[in-house]
Amino acid sequence: MTHHAVSGTARLLGAGLRALLVLTLVCGVIYPLAVTGVAQALFSDKANGSEVEDRSGQVVGSSLIGQRYDLPMKEGEESPAPDLKWFQPRPSNGLGSNSVNTRYSLILSGATNRSGDNEELIRWVKDAKAAVVKDNSTATYEVEPADVPADAVTSSGSGLDPDISPAYAKLQVHRVAERNGLDVKEVEGLVADHTTGRLLGFMGEPRVNVLELNTALRSLTRG
Repeated sequence: MTHHAVSGTARLLGAGLRALLVLTLVCGVIYPLAVTGVAQALFSDKANGSEVEDRSGQVVGSSLIGQRYDLPMKEGEESPAPDLKWFQPRPSNGLGSNSVNTRYSLILSGATNRSGDNEELIRWVKDAKAAVVKDNSTATYEVEPADVPADAVTSSGSGLDPDISPAYAKLQVHRVAERNGLDVKEVEGLVADHTTGRLLGFMGEPRVNVLELNTALRSLTRG
């Protein structure tokens, strides 16, 4: 190899190394720091995971991800029973255990992937409706099957929907009030305070974030 060829190769390698260092600095350091800084300055809550804290400042979850409120599972049960002193979220039949990563017990999100005329899905919906009627009827308040909204008996596409409809939240008010020794009007006010309307008045549907509602309920019951 001639001296000229060696010199040319060295220049190319040097140029490539300089480009690598510059791009690493810009794309791997400056850009991430700039994006992180802007996110923290303007959208700190969202950038940090939309965390929900209780009255003591302890993080209890994310307002973007739904979670269940169940009693400890008893021996012989296939699934835990709902803890009826709390507002319940949408069903999450689409969730399954992660069988790929065996080191961590993770949850996979997903829908049931069953058609509307699937016999198993129809049975699930009918069973869920019967359970909603039974669980939410009290000595002074009787739930009619026609009063049960669709989101009370069907899971969302991801199975992780954190919101329920105001109708489903109101349907649970009497049961929650009775189980916690609270006045019905007080619990109705709690639901009203945590009901979010349509975006800009016309986009989407009114909704109630179950985690935020239950966090407020916990603060109320603990005085």
